[in-house]
Amino acid sequence: MSKSSSLNKVFADLPVTIFEAMSQAARDNNAINLGQGFPDDPGPEDIRRAAAEASLNGYNQYPSMMGLPELRQAIATHYGHWHGLKLDPMSEVMVTSGGTEALTSAILAVVQPGDEVVCFQPVYDSYLPIIRQAGGIPRLVRLEPPHWRLNEDMLKSVFNSRTKAVLFNNPLNPSAVVYPREDLELLARYCQEFDVIAICDEVWEHVTFDEHKHIPLITIPGMRERTIKVGSAGKIFSLTGWKIGFVCAAPPLLRVAAKVHQFLTFTTAPNLQAAVAYGLGKSDDYFLSMRKDLTRSRDRLTKGLESLGFPVLKSQGTYFLTVDLSPLGLNESDTEFCWRIVKDYKVAAIPVSAFYEQDPVTSVVRFCFAKKDETLDTALERLSDAVRGRKR
Repeated sequence: MSKSSSLNKVFADLPVTIFEAMSQAARDNNAINLGQGFPDDPGPEDIRRAAAEASLNGYNQYPSMMGLPELRQAIATHYGHWHGLKLDPMSEVMVTSGGTEALTSAILAVVQPGDEVVCFQPVYDSYLPIIRQAGGIPRLVRLEPPHWRLNEDMLKSVFNSRTKAVLFNNPLNPSAVVYPREDLELLARYCQEFDVIAICDEVWEHVTFDEHKHIPLITIPGMRERTIKVGSAGKIFSLTGWKIGFVCAAPPLLRVAAKVHQFLTFTTAPNLQAAVAYGLGKSDDYFLSMRKDLTRSRDRLTKGLESLGFPVLKSQGTYFLTVDLSPLGLNESDTEFCWRIVKDYKVAAIPVSAFYEQDPVTSVVRFCFAKKDETLDTALERLSDAVRGRKR
């Protein structure tokens, strides 16, 4: 008899992710992919050259499990400069093979069977399977457009004596919100009242727009010893394929996360680590210019979509903006809309309902604007009749 029925159901029963499904649909239909969050630019040339130089003339054997010392120092210095966060690079900083591995290390370090973990929907797709693999029980909070904000009632409904951790994404993918201090202080109050560890997915921390400033939860009073902060060089430098993640936490938390990391990927390519260390030391002008360029792309896609009749929700951060289809009177859900436009208009987007496990918001669609002008303009031209062609 086949043993396939006894395979791990946490993973065996998972569907193909919406990102893979829509990216495959984009390939099959020769469509412009504004769904998955990657730029169509190769990334900063000087950082790529630093990686090549380190590969040719540097160390190419196993680096330290915790990361190259120069990168750990660069991470600590970077966060000290940008956020006033003082970190000991040797006991409070670890390098991982991407942000997802960093989050997995953090979740498996904290969550034990029966522990409850608060998660906010829309929720990134890797969170729930890893929580369940650890034996944890997700407690889901439903965030709603147009503001996607936290409030007292929603936290009161899920925090209790069994709550072990909260998993919090800020800036929030897919809804492109940068949370203000007011919301962070509210969440911090509940974490302290119920003795909860916060695992903070902050990979978009440098990708913020207008007057919105990223505030790490770990810097809120009372949260320094109970927060695991996760960052990503891939998002900071638009080098998503490099998969260099950061974990920052007080020593008691980091020590256990490091033991998990040891048995996941163990270490990360040393030439890429060396290049990221170089990149983190770049002047403020680089990071401000990156935001300015992405702001221009955001505004280009926003203006174009609005001119076609799409109600755009303002993007405060990330590579994404969202459109709320509900005012349009279309006779289709966000998922149906995305499948229609990839087939009929050759543009791929992501339905935000895919980020919900319970009671989904079914009217919001996510587009990625981290693309060249000509890519965005061609997509807009293709979408010119997508609203008029489907109204009741």
